[in-house]
Amino acid sequence: MNDSIFSSNEVFQAAFKRGLLDLLDQGSLSAFILVCANATFDHHLHDEMADSLNQLFARLQNEAVDALRDGRDIQAVEEDLLVFLKICAVGMERLNPTETRREGEWQIQFNQLRSFRPKRIANRIPEHLRMPFDEDGFHFNKGFMLKESFWQGKLCGRHASLYYNKYPFVDYHGLLVPERDSCLPQYLTESHHHYLWEISQELSLTLNGAGFAYNSLGAFASVNHLHFQMFLKPEGFPVTDAGWDHHGGARAYPIACQVFSDAHSAWNWIHDLHEREIPYNLLYLPGRVYVFPRRKQGTYSQPAWTSGFTWHELSGGMIAFSREAYESLDAGAIEKEMATLSLD
Repeated sequence: MNDSIFSSNEVFQAAFKRGLLDLLDQGSLSAFILVCANATFDHHLHDEMADSLNQLFARLQNEAVDALRDGRDIQAVEEDLLVFLKICAVGMERLNPTETRREGEWQIQFNQLRSFRPKRIANRIPEHLRMPFDEDGFHFNKGFMLKESFWQGKLCGRHASLYYNKYPFVDYHGLLVPERDSCLPQYLTESHHHYLWEISQELSLTLNGAGFAYNSLGAFASVNHLHFQMFLKPEGFPVTDAGWDHHGGARAYPIACQVFSDAHSAWNWIHDLHEREIPYNLLYLPGRVYVFPRRKQGTYSQPAWTSGFTWHELSGGMIAFSREAYESLDAGAIEKEMATLSLD
């Protein structure tokens, strides 16, 4: 991999930024939203792209006003248009960059622009962990989605596509889609589990902090097209702290968490969850996978400050969509919500 974007953190980060600049040059409404969301998450990107973003926003806003005045349709994907109109209502100058703080053991972020996104299928209650791929639904083969892929090629022997996360919540947040054209549903197979284990190990040799995550259906997966979330987070997540009971420590983690240091044992556990139709979230790190069996989305009440607990929240990273929630959220409320998801 020495000649690929995965050869070092510097090369990967440069490719990530270069792809965003290319999207900005396209000048489309969809590209604007993606770049804006990534820039407001990363203040370094924002400082570099602010002027270009503001110029593109002004042009797109004028075009939208002219279209509405003349009774013409605005040529955009409906969900992009909804998000853009929310940005127009707030104003670019009042968009908040993502802020972070610690609260006890936990990481909290105020991610305003992510709160504008549509919920897609994450607000539905799926009947099974495996549902058929829906060609008419949202998936990564849609023509407009292909523009959001900033790398495609062979990765550990399989063809894969790496997309930007349109509304990121972790550094250098991407979506890895293996064998995209195969139209695989969001259902983990033994083969793809071992594949994620392998690439987590392989990329750790060149990318500091690289990891992957997976949400099953029923555990707030938002797209029924097989994908894994990729990130660079050298400092790690709270769940990886050695003091928790799943690492042999004295502190009880608020929700059941199984940690496996070999892929075969992990798969046996995951397969059992499949057999029992128990939703789960996964965090893949080099030589380890964290498994979070949990209650199915929509079968319990959740507080207003969260849109739902995914792998990120169960790993200890909370997302708040209002400043009030960001500033007032405490460790007790976080741990109570995690416990609510527990199968026990």
